[in-house]
Amino acid sequence: MYIVVTGAAGFIGANLVKALNVRGETRIIAVDHLAYADKFKNLIDCDIADYFDRDEFLDRLEQGDFDDDIRAVLHQGACSDTMETDGCYMMRNNYRYSMMLLEHCQNNDVPLIYASSASVYGAGKKFVEDRAHEAPLNVYGYSKFLFDQSVRRVLPEQTAPIVGLRYFNVYGPREQHKGRMASVAWHFFNQYKQNGKIKLFEGSDGYAAGEQQRDFVSVEDVVKVNLHFLDHPQYSGIFNLGSGRAESFNTVAVATLNALAAHDGKEGRSLKEWVTEGVIEYVPFPSQLVSKYQSYTQADLKKLRAAGYEEKMFDVATGVARYVEALASVG
Repeated sequence: MYIVVTGAAGFIGANLVKALNVRGETRIIAVDHLAYADKFKNLIDCDIADYFDRDEFLDRLEQGDFDDDIRAVLHQGACSDTMETDGCYMMRNNYRYSMMLLEHCQNNDVPLIYASSASVYGAGKKFVEDRAHEAPLNVYGYSKFLFDQSVRRVLPEQTAPIVGLRYFNVYGPREQHKGRMASVAWHFFNQYKQNGKIKLFEGSDGYAAGEQQRDFVSVEDVVKVNLHFLDHPQYSGIFNLGSGRAESFNTVAVATLNALAAHDGKEGRSLKEWVTEGVIEYVPFPSQLVSKYQSYTQADLKKLRAAGYEEKMFDVATGVARYVEALASVG
């Protein structure tokens, strides 16, 4: 039987495919949309059984071509551009496609593990998997929220496991194709390599310059949690997936710079020192992000821990250092 990974050539999807390979899994159906062709590079070192465009796969699924031949679906495919303004495209790609997969999986007793998003919480300050705390700020967040709501209605009468994972700010290898939607760690690394400086936003929403805080989570941890639920089909529900820590953009910048310094055999510096030397600069907060920006996120992990996941998550200092060293090592 096959494991299906949608969004397989993307950031998290490709990391999942690689992790499955490490386990000895090669009967993997990779599903994606290669309008941006360079994403294929994420799969060069991976072994898969077959590849399908997202629309072809759905057609084949509806025709019954994979009946009784799918072990699980790891659904990572989505438009993740939070600045996308085409709501019709967003809802068709993120919501309706997911609904069709959910229906198939329930009708055929196939476990579904899918990517939700912390964007469903909007500007809230409490990040608990509960309807009372959900108010997305953009159509991307709404598309994820609406599917989560549909899953909640199915869960009481589910015929197969369903797990939604609300990713917070994920960073790590294989995200180079994401452009402006790549992690801040990726952007900071490339800014420094190109210009010798890192730029952060000035103060906003009551936060000092660079002190807006997010829950930054390593893709290594994201993959481990996905595989935990693949291995433990007794659990279903919607779960936060972050580090459980709110850390500032300044902290990410310092971790990036100090990792680069360590790679070059040099001593790290404090935030104040990097700012004084002009390596960290602050730029005006973009007007287009006003009222659409999460200045603070921190995953409540109680529900995830109750589902048996006990491994410690990387903090920024450790996880970003590992990532930057990997980036620096390949030039």
